[in-house]
Amino acid sequence: MKSILSFFASIIILICTSLDIPCFPMGEKLDMDKFEIMFNEEFEGELDRSVWSGHYQYGNTTVDRKGSYWNQYLAQTKDGNLVIPVVYLEEGMGGKGAGWYTAGIDTDSDAKNGFSQKFGYFECRCILPEGADIWSAFWLMNSGVFDEDGSGRDGTEIDIFESDGYENLFKYNVSSNLHFDGYGDAHQKLGATRFLLKNNPYEEFNTYGLEWNENEYIFYINGVETFRTSFGGVSQNEEYIILSVEMRGENGIPSERENAPAEGAEFIVDYVKVYQYKDLIK
Repeated sequence: MKSILSFFASIIILICTSLDIPCFPMGEKLDMDKFEIMFNEEFEGELDRSVWSGHYQYGNTTVDRKGSYWNQYLAQTKDGNLVIPVVYLEEGMGGKGAGWYTAGIDTDSDAKNGFSQKFGYFECRCILPEGADIWSAFWLMNSGVFDEDGSGRDGTEIDIFESDGYENLFKYNVSSNLHFDGYGDAHQKLGATRFLLKNNPYEEFNTYGLEWNENEYIFYINGVETFRTSFGGVSQNEEYIILSVEMRGENGIPSERENAPAEGAEFIVDYVKVYQYKDLIK
């Protein structure tokens, strides 16, 4: 019965994707019995910067990130959550001038106690930042993503979710995306499979997860499967975690829209947890 339901769910998802219409998750429920937790970040106390470092930011240096700027020190903990704000700084920060500022942080080896893992289940519970041209993301990376070898097996950017659909008619949606072979002419991607949330994700917490094994990626929202794929051949190497917010635009200049982002938009993360298959733990 489950396989029949999964089959029809896959057909509906393919139709929705081809028409660029988001749909609700309708797959199987996540089975947590096969996993054991390996990484548990609940953001109690100050942000542990021996675990979380700036994604392509070093020290107090600010870098351009599309239509915004990134400075890792804007990411702070508050009331047991990680908070990454989107703020306009007239005086600038970290060597850059006036503009919209936010941050991206990761668990790469630049952090003394960084974390990466191959396979397992990766989950984030969060509230999304609200506003036009703002999107947050929970994603995985490794250096193999830049290898232009025709395969994602050595490394794939796995966007577990991106909240890049605020301007969509159905704005309570997120997308999941895959990228490999660098970001130039050889770049390959499977993009923008969109799914709807049943609540307001800009005001309420939801969980977004990825089950990753040697054969496929399986994506989840609130423990319900959204879709699965083996696009690129599936990464076979360890990848690290990234939490980020950015704005559309380029060179630190945001896209021009009438509904500009409201001051005070925040990406609020309750936790990030990573599990491993019990039969892979030695």
